[in-house]
Amino acid sequence: MTDRTVIQWDKDDLDALGLLKVDVLALGMLSCVRKGFELLRQHYGRNYDLATIPPEDSATYDMLCRADSLGVFQVESRAQMSFLPRMKPRNFYDLVIEVAIVRPGPIQGDMVHPYLRRRNKEEVVEFPSDELRQVLGKTLGVPLFQEQAMKVAIVAAGFSPAEADKLRRAMATFRKTGQIHSFREKMVSGMVARGYDSDFAERCFRQIEGFGEYGFPESHAASFALLVYVSAWMKCHYPAAFACALLNSQPMGFYAPAQIVRDAGDHGVEVRPADVTFSDWDCTLEAGARGYALRLGLRQIKGVRQEEGEWVVAARGNGYGSSSDIWRRAGVGRQTLEALARADAFASLGLTRRQALWAVRGVVPEVKAASRPLPLFEAAGEPDRGVDPTVLLPEPTLSEEVVADYSSLRLSLKAHPMALLRARADAPLQADVPAEAFLDIKPGRKIDVSGLVLVRQRPGSAKGVIFATLEDETGVSNIVIWSDTFERFRRQVLASRLMRVTGELQREGIVIHIIAEKVEDRSDLLDSLADPDAGIAPVDAAMPVDEARHPVSAYSTPAYAAPSAPPSVPPNAPPNAPLAASPHPAISPDPHRGAGYRPMKTVSTAPTKPVPRARHPRDQAKRIIP
Repeated sequence: MTDRTVIQWDKDDLDALGLLKVDVLALGMLSCVRKGFELLRQHYGRNYDLATIPPEDSATYDMLCRADSLGVFQVESRAQMSFLPRMKPRNFYDLVIEVAIVRPGPIQGDMVHPYLRRRNKEEVVEFPSDELRQVLGKTLGVPLFQEQAMKVAIVAAGFSPAEADKLRRAMATFRKTGQIHSFREKMVSGMVARGYDSDFAERCFRQIEGFGEYGFPESHAASFALLVYVSAWMKCHYPAAFACALLNSQPMGFYAPAQIVRDAGDHGVEVRPADVTFSDWDCTLEAGARGYALRLGLRQIKGVRQEEGEWVVAARGNGYGSSSDIWRRAGVGRQTLEALARADAFASLGLTRRQALWAVRGVVPEVKAASRPLPLFEAAGEPDRGVDPTVLLPEPTLSEEVVADYSSLRLSLKAHPMALLRARADAPLQADVPAEAFLDIKPGRKIDVSGLVLVRQRPGSAKGVIFATLEDETGVSNIVIWSDTFERFRRQVLASRLMRVTGELQREGIVIHIIAEKVEDRSDLLDSLADPDAGIAPVDAAMPVDEARHPVSAYSTPAYAAPSAPPSVPPNAPPNAPLAASPHPAISPDPHRGAGYRPMKTVSTAPTKPVPRARHPRDQAKRIIP
């Protein structure tokens, strides 16, 4: 923009001056699609762009008809997912209508149900005149686009092109106070004067009036429909690349990374954890047993800044040998190393989450850079303690691991929280119906369902109705909460992280909703997954730093420590097979500590000092590779 001046104008002022206005939309899905195309070129040898995607792919439309559209542009919302199986799109123009019709304008104008009835041959399509047939024929007599509303005003009500353009301006979106009502008398009287029935004229105006809330131009809907088709095609045929591109484009869309990862797994994609040895900053694709596997990137780890993550990748070379190796070569701080440890990203180094945290805190001194002495004298005041003794760390339970995963990654590849809660013998959710069983239940039956709250929506066109989406280990549940029910359970609806709903199951085809009658907040069950007497927290607040690094307790003797070993790999596993989960040792009797002693793993650390990080990657490479 050298030698250019940018001036901000109000759009109405531009119209008054007669200047051309062009809207340029910055869509996150464009970035996602571009990244997806790059992955297809890199890993599959396929060179596609928006214009060369194979058109009218039947498998893609089959997937959309099943409402399998999580992550797909524009059609991943609750309303769109409910509409897709009813619409059953089979060609590109069906997607244009899909994008345009599930909008506040068409919904307010009572266009959705008439269109569906006519599309399903449940209602006869009739046109009072040939002029209207030409205008509304492709949308079965229902005006869905702004251009159609303008043409109806011209051919049926006698508007001039200039008056029709004023009508279009009155239908413009984002206006707090619409002006379309001022055209009512002219349009209705004009249609009656040309022989149209007054009821039909009133109905036409009410439908057009709905555009004042939010109506699409046909060209806009067609542009969006292209991105719908391209993203759906990529999800259908290359689910690993699509999920990878979607994760690398976050934040965007309705769903968090946890749901994107779960959906990728449902499509047969192997998902591998973030790891300091294998992960880049972005998520990547790796060769797997069933096609390409998705490797989570360091970007998924809470508390790791992009600059620090990229240093970890750049300094890796042929791999790291220990946590201190990362500190010396990448020069990252203690905060980053602890974030990596909490995310269980040291598994390839043979360290569990707790072992990694202990190692990091033994390696990196908590000293401000400005107060450090010269390197030659930095350790002059340290007493000679010899080699650090072996430290005994208890094995975490699976529930503790899952809680730690969600705290650091916002997802877990080990288990779903609902599966853990449902497996408890005393769990109050044990009898709740899982989402995968809904199709086997007779409509009208009252059931109990529970799950993590993914989305709460209260559209302005829904008259106070709340739409909630819950997730369990088998799928999602669509909950409808009427306004009176919401008023009775307001706190539970708005505050729940884990929600339990009692209600009636309703089904239309494969579209299933639970009409809520009672809502419970069971977030306390999520809190109970973390054992306050174990987990990671005690390492934070164990004891003074020096005593924690050099424990003097009798329990630190190595006589009762199990040998330290990395997670095992099955003997016949492929080269890129993920590491097997560490088995939880059984509780065994011990003559010195009683019958409840649990064997522990060992980790030994010794403080080291880092090589100062260079400020430029070129200089850093010179240090790593002399």
